[in-house]
Amino acid sequence: MKSTRDLARDTEGVRRMAMQSMYGFLDEICEGALVVDTEARVVWMSEKYAAKLGLKGAAEALGRDVEQVIPSSLMREVLRTGKPILLDIMQIGSESFVVTRIPIRNEAGEVIGAIGFALYDQLHYLKPLFTKFSRLETALASAEKKLAEERRAKYTFSSFVGVSPACIEVKRQARRAAQLDAPVLLLGETGTGKELLAHAIHASGPRAKRPFVSVNVAAIPDTLLEAEFFGAAPGAYTGADRRGREGKFKLADGGTLFLDEIGDMPLPLQVKLLRVLQEREFEPLGSDKVVKTDVRIIAATSIDLEQRVAAGGFRADLYYRLNVLALKVPALRERLADLDILCEAILEQIARRSGAAVREISPDALDLLRSHDWPGNVRELSNILERAAMMCDDVRLGVDDFLPILQPPADGAAAAEPPCRYDDALAAFERRVIREALASTGGKVSQAAKLLGMGRATLYKKLVALGIATK
Repeated sequence: MKSTRDLARDTEGVRRMAMQSMYGFLDEICEGALVVDTEARVVWMSEKYAAKLGLKGAAEALGRDVEQVIPSSLMREVLRTGKPILLDIMQIGSESFVVTRIPIRNEAGEVIGAIGFALYDQLHYLKPLFTKFSRLETALASAEKKLAEERRAKYTFSSFVGVSPACIEVKRQARRAAQLDAPVLLLGETGTGKELLAHAIHASGPRAKRPFVSVNVAAIPDTLLEAEFFGAAPGAYTGADRRGREGKFKLADGGTLFLDEIGDMPLPLQVKLLRVLQEREFEPLGSDKVVKTDVRIIAATSIDLEQRVAAGGFRADLYYRLNVLALKVPALRERLADLDILCEAILEQIARRSGAAVREISPDALDLLRSHDWPGNVRELSNILERAAMMCDDVRLGVDDFLPILQPPADGAAAAEPPCRYDDALAAFERRVIREALASTGGKVSQAAKLLGMGRATLYKKLVALGIATK
């Protein structure tokens, strides 16, 4: 068994060998080294480094400020902070060097100088690291670009198809609203294109290059709405992200926040939204930090907000705050003159998605479509055209392609019923359309939602509201 003295000798020997190996390795890969004093003046430089720098010899650098010899040097920063810069890339002329800079300390721990190594000029040593970094940088840039595209307006006024007087008037009002930095309230039945107009207003206004963030109030559970709007501090509630989350007001800062189905907003949240609109600030959930915000609000609803205010379901002060610029989006039955060009535009969209030929509609079929009441407006028209195109092999769609979709039940039961309220008729229509979509997708809700042109969460909410059972 070795004595303590023997172990000490062995330890010292290992240390010496380690130092020799390290210096041998540095000498093998090092392209040069230099030492500076506390004033960042060069006190020593290897001849190899001097040659790399184009000097006649190392003596030419002695006593000079390090920046006079190496303009891009960070040795003075090491002296100032007392901290090493272990890995850096320094450009000298047309060459790149991987460099390490380390402070030199005396026995009292005081910085008395610094030593720098130009480890090697062959960057292939770091190729695995650079490759990984490059991949991460590319992925981050791609994610940021995709996110920016998702928060950009997707439609312009040209997307709101129509030449009827009602269509021209609403676009005229919307273009004017785009130039005014005030809240806009879009009123109209479901499926009339309110969200499309919201995109267009943002895209034509002074905030066009800033984010456009959309929130469907009816599609988010009431318990999650506050966090969705204002964000949450880390650990604000059970199950919350430990890093916290940013709310829609933060994401839309400087841009536009579109609040769809604003009439479904619960009263407690209406109070907080009113405060944000008045004070331009909010507090994230679970935080006492006040966050400033600069957001333009565009709200939309398919219900009668004045009636909802009278019934106590919507705050009057919030209604007046939102109802600064109100636009009534016309129903399809109010602009039937646009039906033919709407059909043409929708069929072109269907052809682009499916890769099939663009369909046409016979004059008789157009007359049949004009006789329909269109409670679901343009969204219903799009759904019916897509269903007819799926069921027909001909390029031209005729009356027979639309009758099975538009005609009432064969037993005439619906015709025998007395007239009902509009809301009841709309609910019956939605129930029929949703059931047909579910039937065509084998009961798959996500596929049915895509077919209907709505979000999955919205469809689930309608299933519950309409009492439609799923598999």
